[in-house]
Amino acid sequence: MQPSLVQKYNIPGPRYTSYPTVPYWQEELFHLADWKTTVLKSFNESNNSEGISLYIHLPFCESLCTFCGCNKRITKRHEVEAHYIEAVLKEWKMYCDLFPNKPIIKEIHLGGGTPTFFSTAHLELLINGLFLSASKAKNYEFSFEGHPNNTTRQQLQKLYDLGFRRVSFGVQDYSKKVQEAIHRIQPFHNVAKVTFWAKEIGYTSIGHDLIFGLPFQTIEDVIETIDKTKSLQPDRLAFYSYAHVPWIKGNGQRGFKDADLPQDDEKRLLYEEGKRLLSKNGYHEIGMDHFALENDSMFVSAQKGKLHRNFMGYTASKTQLLIGLGVSSISDSWYAFAQNEKSIEDYYARLDSNEFPVFRGHLLTREDLIIRNHILNLMCQFETSWDNSSLQFPEIIEVLQHLKEMEQDGLMVQKENGIIITEKGKPFVRNICMAFDLHLIRKAPETKLFSMTI
Repeated sequence: MQPSLVQKYNIPGPRYTSYPTVPYWQEELFHLADWKTTVLKSFNESNNSEGISLYIHLPFCESLCTFCGCNKRITKRHEVEAHYIEAVLKEWKMYCDLFPNKPIIKEIHLGGGTPTFFSTAHLELLINGLFLSASKAKNYEFSFEGHPNNTTRQQLQKLYDLGFRRVSFGVQDYSKKVQEAIHRIQPFHNVAKVTFWAKEIGYTSIGHDLIFGLPFQTIEDVIETIDKTKSLQPDRLAFYSYAHVPWIKGNGQRGFKDADLPQDDEKRLLYEEGKRLLSKNGYHEIGMDHFALENDSMFVSAQKGKLHRNFMGYTASKTQLLIGLGVSSISDSWYAFAQNEKSIEDYYARLDSNEFPVFRGHLLTREDLIIRNHILNLMCQFETSWDNSSLQFPEIIEVLQHLKEMEQDGLMVQKENGIIITEKGKPFVRNICMAFDLHLIRKAPETKLFSMTI
């Protein structure tokens, strides 16, 4: 990346796991009855043909990592597990009671927090409880996030026995100084141990999550981390830019000073060296921030043009209906979004009152649905197109005007009724998507809402 382009385009911007992005949801127009209607509509349209996805948020962590922007509850009291599993299964039953017939589950992802905070027995109780009222799709894919410091072989084996074939481990960086700054002391031995266990058990996709732009991180740290990662040969990697948003996440991201973070050209070099080394070691860039070996399902999906992106990030296949269970989870019926209560106490209280624990959402307009498709195409395939634009997408004239300067900078090229992002433009995909984001264009945020795009 040219330093001048980084300086020009490194601005706050969304990561586009949804469109519209959460700050632009029209919550005043959202009603729970409408949400249920869109869920039922989506279920009837897609359950038999493609199944549904479940994202389950397991929020508990034993200690606070200062780089983390997720919704979590810090505790060492494992007696909280049983009540939480019971609540999640009650929420799931409420959805199952809404469905006219048995749901077919294609995807499950356990996120957090720390899913491996939960005991093997409670994880088994959760998964078995889901299938009391559901069946598995033939081509199902179940995945979970594991903490290398506390994931046990018993957990890995039990989840494998329950159908899980993909696991991702949070690594971040192997530098001791960086780990101390982000409060995530995690020896290489722990990562190697759980990775080899997963391989021995038979997991077909093992992922490692790496982050660049962390406090005190140097280019030597990135080289060392990727070198050690290469020795373990995970099937896929996430190589994220650290999202520093303490004005949103509060003291959880204030375990270090802003001056301790790599800035501008320094951070750019961390990304470029990491990307170069990953490519050298056989990892192909997939979408934004993700890399995979050729044997991984994400690479195969990208090659076939079937890569999808939702609130779980990139997935190897698409379902129209995504149900989020647990505190703060976000659901997507394709026609609407809904987010659960963000505090555990409020989440429990709503369920105790036999209410869906949804506290806000957004009903997508016709324009939203059109823009959403274009942003999905750009995020997953680095190109998009439209037909009869003057009739179906009259706003394209406004969008192309915003893209003109990016085209002059070589980030994308315009084709007949469409655009293609160039290799030079791939690191700036978020900026290109922002040109399509009519909500953002019409009303720029008055305060900081998003992390920097580069």
